[in-house]
Amino acid sequence: MDADFWHSRWQAGQIGFHEGRVNRMLAAHIGALGLAPGARLFLPLCGKSRDIAWLLGHGYRVAGAELSELAVRQLFEELETEPLVADLAGLRRFSAPGLDIFAGDIFALDAELLGPVDAVYDRAALVALPEKMRLGYAAHLAAITGTAPQLLVTFEYDQDRMEGPPFSITEAEVSRCHGARFSIERLAEAEVPGGLKGICPARETALLLRPA
Repeated sequence: MDADFWHSRWQAGQIGFHEGRVNRMLAAHIGALGLAPGARLFLPLCGKSRDIAWLLGHGYRVAGAELSELAVRQLFEELETEPLVADLAGLRRFSAPGLDIFAGDIFALDAELLGPVDAVYDRAALVALPEKMRLGYAAHLAAITGTAPQLLVTFEYDQDRMEGPPFSITEAEVSRCHGARFSIERLAEAEVPGGLKGICPARETALLLRPA
């Protein structure tokens, strides 16, 4: 799986991974992060998530990283906001009040360019990556965010029934990726209505990661 895979999905409008409403785990459990009003959250591989508008509407500031510039432009169109665009160190930053989205390879994003963040909300990144990429992603995410606490949302299902992404991420896999840096607390889990992509039963899980 490479960048062309994701670019082709966005170009073709094959974005079944895009959730058309705010994620229920975010709405129910953002309080577990203990954030102050105006806190800045980082959303890796954010797409054009409706969660961004929800967070902005609740007074948070948002930073995100997304490979597809098409997705980023669609995000700002749906927010009815004209972004300021700047080319920076191989990435393109789209900015509006309280919002910075970096279009390009997340591994090209560093802590200085991202700026300080108070927490990470990962609904779409870890579940999107094949196993061989997850350890490197977890290390990079911790490095650029100063090991900020995370609200992590995952899916668990029979991987033999369906190919990812999204991939089935067990709590053991979360521990393999993040356990050296974070304590991990399961906040909630619930069945995915109608199954994942309507193909197989799945459970959605919210996990709180605190710096160890």
